[in-house]
Amino acid sequence: MAAKAICITNQKGGVGKTTTAISLAHGLAMKGKQVLLIDLDPQGQAAVTLGMTQEPGAYWLLAAGQTPQEQKMVRQWLRETGRANLFIIPGNQMTMTAQTIINAENRSVSCIRKAIEPLMRSGPDYVIFDTAPSVGGIQERAIWASDLVIIPSATDYLSTDGVRKVSETILTLKNERNWGGALLGILPTLYDEQTRESKAAIADLTSGFGDRVLSPIHRATILRECAAEGQTIYEKDPGSRASIEYQLLVNKVLKLTCPQELVQFLSGSRDDR
Repeated sequence: MAAKAICITNQKGGVGKTTTAISLAHGLAMKGKQVLLIDLDPQGQAAVTLGMTQEPGAYWLLAAGQTPQEQKMVRQWLRETGRANLFIIPGNQMTMTAQTIINAENRSVSCIRKAIEPLMRSGPDYVIFDTAPSVGGIQERAIWASDLVIIPSATDYLSTDGVRKVSETILTLKNERNWGGALLGILPTLYDEQTRESKAAIADLTSGFGDRVLSPIHRATILRECAAEGQTIYEKDPGSRASIEYQLLVNKVLKLTCPQELVQFLSGSRDDR
């Protein structure tokens, strides 16, 4: 199977992007897939959440050119996570500098895809992008670099509004920039079936996106504990509801990225334009 790139994104913060990126990446790795997690958020929380140190790997990925020497330098920032099959290119505040360079040089929308292509040829089954909660250059290019996009959305009004903005970006990239990927789905997070707001948010998302709304992730204190302790949910409590819910997402991704399923899925997405 050719490597598949998946972008985890939303223009609003606090919706579980990093938790989702890590849970998906580690879940796929536990299924025997080789996974590379790339932290494109200047806050650099992906490494921290895995119990690792922030480093400027994402900066060099974004700022480097395509010469063999520059590509060798990028590979030097690829880190083992201490978890089988799971690797990371960590980020830190220097990622913001890379965004400034990208915008100042007016790099093409395909620049991140070009930057990761040598890495994708070297063996991973999946590349997962964790992105910042704002537009500005990197987010749009990370989406374009991806085959599939997942939009985590807390089940409140402001978060669902962020989903609409990202979906508008996706439509623009499809219609004006010839992006060949697709929205895999909207992932409701911080869900609480006891509140009217959560139920209303799910209804609103379903009304707008239909079957692209994925099974929700319930609000869970244990997910915050995982981040604080440098563990994934599968390490902290593999039998918890949160672990089971994220495993459903992992299985969904595995199914949709089977070659035949993916062709059908992408074909259907083009028809939906």
